[in-house]
Amino acid sequence: MIITSTPLRISFFGGGTDYPIWYRQHGGSVLSTTIDKCSYITCRRLPPFFEYHSRISYSKVENVGRNDDIQHPSVRACLRYLGIDEGVEIHHVADLPARTGLGTSSAFTVGLLLGLYALRNQMRDKRTLAAEAIHVEQELLREAVGAQDQVSAAYGGFNRINFGTDGSIDVKRILASRDRMAELENHLALYFTGFSRIASEVAQEQLRMTPHKQKELAAMYELVSEAENVVINCNRSLSEFGRLLHESWQIKRSLTQKISNADIDAIYEAGRNAGALGGKLLGAGGGGFMLFFVPPEKRAALRVRLKKLLCVPFSFSTKGSDVAVYEPEGLYDQALAEERSFAYNQDFVPAE
Repeated sequence: MIITSTPLRISFFGGGTDYPIWYRQHGGSVLSTTIDKCSYITCRRLPPFFEYHSRISYSKVENVGRNDDIQHPSVRACLRYLGIDEGVEIHHVADLPARTGLGTSSAFTVGLLLGLYALRNQMRDKRTLAAEAIHVEQELLREAVGAQDQVSAAYGGFNRINFGTDGSIDVKRILASRDRMAELENHLALYFTGFSRIASEVAQEQLRMTPHKQKELAAMYELVSEAENVVINCNRSLSEFGRLLHESWQIKRSLTQKISNADIDAIYEAGRNAGALGGKLLGAGGGGFMLFFVPPEKRAALRVRLKKLLCVPFSFSTKGSDVAVYEPEGLYDQALAEERSFAYNQDFVPAE
C-alpha cells in the first residue's frame, strides 16, 4: 500500500507566463506558494481475485478489464507512461474540490506518478517528478496547461519559479523571516465563489489570444519581481503586495472575456468595498476560489460582506509531494492473473 500527499497551491503573480507558447520566446516567471490543503493518492497492486483487472476511484468508480480502458485521462496516461499493465487499485481524495483554481489536476498527476514509482520501489527527485508530470499533461494528454502547477506540487514552499526560453525551469525559494510570512498569511483570505469551471476551456482561449496580448503578459511578468521584493524587504509595507495583486488582476481579466464574468466581478468589488486592497481569481479563471488581500482589522467586515460565500482557512506549506505511507507488497504470480482472466470469462459449469 502506497499513499502520497501532494499540496495544492496559490499562485500570486505571473500566471500565463508559464505557458510554453510564451516563455519559450520571452521567458516567464511566477510567484506562488503551496498551502496546507492536499491531494491524496492511494495505490496498490490489485490482488488477482476480482472480476475486474483494475479499480480506479475518484469522483466516480471505474472497474476495468484492462488498463487501456481506464477513462480518467491522467491515470491512463501515467500507467502507459510507466508501462504498467498489471492490475492496480487507485483511490483519490482531496481536501478541496477539483476545478477551483488551486492546481488540483497537476497535484493529482504529480502524486500519482510518485505513488506508482514507489509501488515499483523507485523514487524520483523533485525536478524529475515535476518534469515528468509536465510531460504527461502537456505532451501525452495535450492539455492546455502551464508548467507552474506541477513544479509547485513537486517542490512545495513559497517560491519564485523561472521559465527559460530554452525550456529550463529554476525554482528559487523566497527567503523571508517567519514573522514576515506569518504577517502575509494574516492578510490573505480565501473564498469559494460557489462554482467551478473546466480550466482547459479558459486556458485554450488565453493561449489563442497570447500573441495579441504581449504587452499585458510582459507587465504581469514584471510584477513578479516587484512583488518578490515587497515580500523579502521588511522596510516595505505589505499593503503594496495587495495593491500589486489588484493591478495584476485588472491586467489578467483583460486577457480574454472568459477569465471573469459579472458574478465574479461583483464578488471582487464587494470585497474591495469591504476593505480588501486587492485580490484575484485563482487558476485559469471562470470560477473557483478567489483570494483577497485584506488588512487584519478589515477581515471581519469582509466576512460579513461575503457571508454567502465559504471562507476557507489555510496556511502556507513548505512540504512538496511525498510518500506518506510506504508498505510495498510482493508481486503476484502471473499465473494467478491468467487463471482469474480465464475464470471470469467462462460460463460456470458444475462438475458432475
